[in-house]
Amino acid sequence: MTAALDPPLEPSADDARGLLRRELADPQYVDRDLVQRLLDWLGRTVDGTVDGARDIPALTWFAITVVVVALVGALVYLAGRARGSAHVERDRGGAVLTDEVVTAADLRARAERAMTEGRFGDAVVDGFRALARRQVERGRLEDSPGVTAHEVARTLAVEYPGHRERTAAGADLFDAVLYGDRPATRDQAAAVLALDVELAGAR
Repeated sequence: MTAALDPPLEPSADDARGLLRRELADPQYVDRDLVQRLLDWLGRTVDGTVDGARDIPALTWFAITVVVVALVGALVYLAGRARGSAHVERDRGGAVLTDEVVTAADLRARAERAMTEGRFGDAVVDGFRALARRQVERGRLEDSPGVTAHEVARTLAVEYPGHRERTAAGADLFDAVLYGDRPATRDQAAAVLALDVELAGAR
């Protein structure tokens, strides 16, 4: 039975090479577009895969389908959570000025409380927000929810040229702590709070 299914040994290797050369010399291989030949090959490959798949039992097909659907569902779920987390993070803290109804004094008190509790990153974020909110209250900065730290720094650099570098450094620190999860030190948090005081007293 097995022997009957084995391929014949003829033509010989030399004959097969000759047949192949003559076949490839056929003009159809020269005239046909390379892309079309590639598409034909791809079609034959897919057809062969589908034909081979017909021999797989139905129960196995069902198991494969369940696994694929589960994997796709898990990927969609994880991607959705990642997008949702990023969206929540932006809404909650990405901007310096937010829709939260709060005064500069409230933000300053929050920053100082974070300082005493050793939460220096929170002190930096709330301290820079207090600085920005205070400048809104003084009329030096437009109240624009969604404004970024560097937009605040650029505006305040015009209002207070002598504090340009420190304000820019505060904006960099704000972004590094909030976006980069970089830990802040006590000195950094204190520098942001000190800058708030200096800008509040500047003319």
